[in-house]
Amino acid sequence: MDTMRERFAAIVSRLLDEDPRLAVVLAEIGKDGFADAARAHPDRVINVGIREQLLVGVGGGLALTGMRPILHTFASFLIERPFEQVKLDFGHQGMGGVLVSAAGSYDWPAGGYTHMAPGDVALLDTLDGWTVHVPGHPDEAETLLRDAAAAGDDSVYVRLSAHANSAPRDIAPGRFLTVREGRDGVVIAVGPMLDNVLAAVEGLDVTVLYATTVRPFDERTLRAATAAGAGAGTGAAGAGAAGTGAGTGAAADVVIVEPYLAGTSTGAVNDTLADRPHRVLGLGIPRRELRRYGTIDEHLAGQGLDPASLRERIAGFLRR
Repeated sequence: MDTMRERFAAIVSRLLDEDPRLAVVLAEIGKDGFADAARAHPDRVINVGIREQLLVGVGGGLALTGMRPILHTFASFLIERPFEQVKLDFGHQGMGGVLVSAAGSYDWPAGGYTHMAPGDVALLDTLDGWTVHVPGHPDEAETLLRDAAAAGDDSVYVRLSAHANSAPRDIAPGRFLTVREGRDGVVIAVGPMLDNVLAAVEGLDVTVLYATTVRPFDERTLRAATAAGAGAGTGAAGAGAAGTGAGTGAAADVVIVEPYLAGTSTGAVNDTLADRPHRVLGLGIPRRELRRYGTIDEHLAGQGLDPASLRERIAGFLRR
């Protein structure tokens, strides 16, 4: 299986052939994947070198001319380092573009904390109007990348990862996918956390929702799932049709497992269920820095995101 980054380079190279409005801006990282595209479209594949603020500034400038820029580098260099440029050159100027990151929270542990960005989605939450996709498989990355490239002038962040689920799911951009249904709570697995979550909840009577788009947050699907699980309203179908699902039944228990900063989306869950009793547990990367880097699997275990740790934390929360 190819990686999400390999699929990204292949798909966007083909999209450059098809859509003259697209342009790719790189900051050295990822340039090898676009070598052929750079020869075919030297005016629309731009490598600014190791200058991340310039990377975003050039993307914003291309957007001002009517282009649809696609910017790529590691998440820590795409969101955190040039955040002022993201805020001003895209947000303040009202421009749209596609930011595609790699490395994420823990993809290259040996690279150290300079190459980790567990706070990237939380940081983008301080800005208005960003769509955030978190695919869990290269096939899903392709679906979401194609959607982002064609998304008019919207601002879209696509968070790619070396950590992937074993198989793709039939996702729809912007919607949560119901993977299984249960009565004792709802667990939302974000992107590459799905396999670990499914292993963790085996034998538990819970609903599992799979989220590959986390912003905007799919309130409709979560409300339907919590209404069905708590026996409130008219069940999942009626709640989904009405778009409410509020009722006077038992409190809804929701766990959200994200591959970035723990609690990033707990506010979105609370806002979704503000009119009904509920509890929410946000699991993800803690603020405590893990300084022993090892492998991705060792990193997940150290952060409590392996199946055994997740089961203990999820089951303990539901028992309370």
